[in-house]
Order: sequence, then structure tokens, then C-alpha cells
Amino acid sequence: MGRTGGFVQSALSDRVDPEQPKYKVGGLLAWAIWMLGALCFGYAFFHRIAPSVMVSELMRDFAVGGAALGNLSALYFYSYAGMQLPIGIILDRFGARITLSVSLLLCAIGGLMFASAETIQIAYIGRLLVGVGSGVGFLGSLVLIGQWFPQSRFALLSGMTMTIAMLAAVGSQAPLSLLVDSIGWRDTIFYGSIAGIALMLMVGLVVRNTPDPEKLKRQDHISWGDFGRAVMKSFKIPQVWVTALIASTMSGFLLGFGALWGIPYMMTRYGIERPEAGLYVSATFLGWAFGAPISGWLTDHFQRRKSPMVIAAFLNLLVMSILFLGPDLPIYVSGMLIFSAGAIGAMMVNCYAYIREMTETRVHGAVMGLINGFTVSAGAVLQPLIGYILDRNWSGEMSGGARVYSMAAFDISMWAILVAGLIAFLSTFAMRETYCRPQV
Repeated sequence: MGRTGGFVQSALSDRVDPEQPKYKVGGLLAWAIWMLGALCFGYAFFHRIAPSVMVSELMRDFAVGGAALGNLSALYFYSYAGMQLPIGIILDRFGARITLSVSLLLCAIGGLMFASAETIQIAYIGRLLVGVGSGVGFLGSLVLIGQWFPQSRFALLSGMTMTIAMLAAVGSQAPLSLLVDSIGWRDTIFYGSIAGIALMLMVGLVVRNTPDPEKLKRQDHISWGDFGRAVMKSFKIPQVWVTALIASTMSGFLLGFGALWGIPYMMTRYGIERPEAGLYVSATFLGWAFGAPISGWLTDHFQRRKSPMVIAAFLNLLVMSILFLGPDLPIYVSGMLIFSAGAIGAMMVNCYAYIREMTETRVHGAVMGLINGFTVSAGAVLQPLIGYILDRNWSGEMSGGARVYSMAAFDISMWAILVAGLIAFLSTFAMRETYCRPQV
């Protein structure tokens, strides 16, 4: 198989012309590259969230119910999650620049296929391609942060990357709802795919893999066999799997409620139209955008990982319980609770910093890929599960060719998210405090 750098050495490797000058770490170009990487992750969130504002149209045009629609949306998560470990090796072999560019092209192709699909099967294939392409965004951004910025900024910039993605998600709620009402869901996805091609060109022109193109010649290479053994050793560490479980279950509200079922839930609960419902549900992503960088700063400032996670998981469960199980609330109060659940849930971003401290350097990327894959699996599991529960409790009512679910059905289905929140809270007690220092 030859010799190559270990996966996390992708954060140190370079695939660009060695004649290029050395750039400044943390300089102007570094910030431009970070922004483009963050926009790639934001673009992935556009595709992740888009079906949530098209629920009725998709059920009508493809003649499917909630479970099938949940599967259509979740196919993105299946392919996304399944690609996380392979993406690490691909990033190491080809670098972030070309990998992000190809991923954006796959997103665009999948989006165009989805927009033109006449059958649910073609739509499935399109969503699978979109998920494969989207899988590079966050991990590629983390690799670029590791290359272009000091280690002390990793948690903060990871949170800021999440903020960019959440702002893109906000744009995929109320504003996108208005666009769907204006030009239809097919044209909306079509133009979104064209935007992805434009972003691909910008990435190809601006992004560089490392500020020091000579670093590849100086780094210590390891064989594929040594790298594989290091990965397997890391996967035997219980904390790796505890962290993966926490990351996925704390993301349940964002990916199960915010990314698909929140808008029809709010429409049914308060009798409002889709754009207004999208506005309130977008508070999930605004909260996440607000909470992610703050949570990264807090844990770094107080030099603690475990205790903030325990507190955040408890508060997350409490807020969701009030929202879903509490008495009838004014809509603005529900909006505040939705924002709070997003802001508190964003603490899971620290799972990426935590796992870097629990594992050896050369496999950081691989284990971060595992954590990211588990995180996205929350959507893959919860979205169709909620749809299945809704179908099981459907009264038979139809409107405009789409199923209409009662508030009682939604109340039952939201228990799936609450159970995930409970698992997250209990799992945080199994964390081992690192005091923000490497443990190996």
C-alpha cells in the first residue's frame, strides 16, 4: 500500500505546489480559508434542513407518508455518517482543497437530481449523493483550522464554524419557506445547487492545504498498517464511544425537531402558516449559533470538559421537557424554549476538543470522524422514527394530498427526542475530566 501520513497528519500535510510561498499562520489568508471551509459546512446544512420547509409538497408530489418522508430526509444522514471515516483518509491523501471541491460538486449533482426527480426512488438517489458530498464540510473545516491556526484557538474556531452553519440553517427556515411558496420546491433546490457550484469554484481558487508547503517533506510518515493499528487502539478506549453517544444524543433536538419535524409541529400546535412556523423553529439554529462559540470559550477558560457537559445535558433535557410536556404556552415562550434548547445543545461541540485530548495525535481526525458520524446518525434515526410514530397515530385526515397529523400524534412522537436527551444526560457522568490537557 506504500507509506503515507496518518489521518490527523492531514492537518499538517499539503498537496499544493511546493513553490508557493509560506503563508502566515492565523493571517488574513488563514481567515479567508476558514470562512470558505465554514461556508462549505453551512452549505451542507442548507441541504440538511431544506426538506423541513417542503414537508407537505414532498408528501404530495411523491405520494408518501411521514415514515417515507423521514427516510427521504434521513438518507442524507445515512450517507453522511457512513462517509466520515473514509473521508479522513481521503483528506489525508488529497488534501482539503480538492476534497472540499469534489464534495461540493457531488452536492450540486445530487441536488439537481433531487430537484428533477419524478419518482421517490430517484429522489432517494439524489439525497444519497447530497449526503456523501456534505460529509466533508465539517471535518474538512476542522482540518483547515488545525493547519492554519494555533491549537489554542481550535475549540473557539470549531464553535465559530458551527455558528456559520447554524446561520445557514436559519436561512433554510423562514426565508426558504417564502422562496418555496414563491417559486416551488424544485426551483429552490435547483438554484441552491447552482450556488454550490459557485462555492466550489471559490474553494478551488482560494483554499490552500497548509501555510507551509514544505511541511510534507519534513513530516514523519507512518505506514497504513501502523496507522490502522493506532486507530483500532483508539477505538478500544471507552471514552471514545461515550463521547460519540453524547454527541449524537445531544444533537437529537437539532436534527430531529429543527431539521425536519419542527415546522409541522409548530403549525399544528399553534395553527400558524409555514413561514411563521419556520421563523420560530429557526430559533433552534440561532440558539446553536449563539451557544457553540461561547461553549468552546467557556470550557477553555475554566479548563474543564466534563462538568459543563453534565450541566448542559441536564438543562437541555429540562428545557425540552417543558416545551413538549408542559402546559399550553404562548407561542413566544415556546420560541424562547426552542432557542434555549439550541443554545444549550451546542455544548456538544466540545466533544471534538475532548476526544482530541483523549487520543493520540496521529488519529485525531479518524476519531473526530467517528464522533461526527455518530452525531449525524441522530438525524438518521430520529427523523424516520418520528415519522413512523406519526404514521402509527395518524387519524386518516388529508389536506392537499398530504397527511395531516394531530397534536396528540406529535406529542407522542416527541418522546423520541426526550429519550435521546435523557441518554445524553446519563452518559455525561461516564466522562473522565481532562482539564483541557492531552491525556496520552
